[in-house]
Amino acid sequence: MAFSSGTSCLISTSLFVVLFSGMQVYRWQLASSQLMTVLGGFLGSFLFMFALTAIGNIETYAFGKGFHTKLFPEVLISILVSVFACGLVHRVCITTCIIFSTMVLYYMNKISNKVYGATVPPTLANPLPEKKKRK
Repeated sequence: MAFSSGTSCLISTSLFVVLFSGMQVYRWQLASSQLMTVLGGFLGSFLFMFALTAIGNIETYAFGKGFHTKLFPEVLISILVSVFACGLVHRVCITTCIIFSTMVLYYMNKISNKVYGATVPPTLANPLPEKKKRK
């Protein structure tokens, strides 16, 4: 089910706020054992996904459908926000958040290329035709 950019931005922002507040409420439980700190990093990767979706939808809404989310600054801002949220829970959550967020980013890129089609960069094998020099 596809949503418009505005609706998707609202939903992802709402889920981000709910998940962030839930992680803060249950931070002592998330820091209580090794398995729970890994779960905290996993939840942080969801924060990353929601933040990246919200930022991408804001840009699509503001700049039009042709605007693409790039590594810098959109992905970097999203990872920093999620790492900060995980750092409030436990230090190990930061590491697992980065690992899980990298996997999330890979699969989001894979799905995006499948749905919207990959752009093919120009190759050097077929450059622009050269003008012939007269002798």
